Amino acid sequence: MERIYIGLGSNLAEPHEQLCAALAALRALPRTHLAAVSSFYDSEPLGPADQPPYVNAVAALDSELEPLELLDALQTIELDQGRVRKAERWGPRTLDLDILLFGDRQLDEPRLTVPHYHMQARPFVLYPLAEIAPNLCLPDGRALDELLAACPFEGLRRRETDCAG
Repeated sequence: MERIYIGLGSNLAEPHEQLCAALAALRALPRTHLAAVSSFYDSEPLGPADQPPYVNAVAALDSELEPLELLDALQTIELDQGRVRKAERWGPRTLDLDILLFGDRQLDEPRLTVPHYHMQARPFVLYPLAEIAPNLCLPDGRALDELLAACPFEGLRRRETDCAG
């Protein structure tokens, strides 16, 4: 079993419900246990400004799945929840599930880079992550506290997670 952190985000089709449905789908993954979930955070969109705000969270999984196996499962969940992949980067979406960290692994493959690129500059990733893993160290040895100190809590509003289940 490895501890894996997943970033969740949605800004279309009832974003709060999208995240709740995604968490239910994560609970149902084989050889995987949903260990923790952060609060949900409202955040301003990254990229085009003419889109709705996002709802973001981070989940911790303990899993026996290999990285690409998990990536395929996450992309299936996204598609099942209406995700349409477009050429527009950082555009609106029903659901985005990103592998942020996969144990202590550092991966640079055509389909997957771990740790997730630019996570160190994204408050909507770092603050939910710190909520469920406050003493975390990244595979390169940097402490999560260091990243938080360089990434102000701006543009975020924390709200409680009230998914059933």
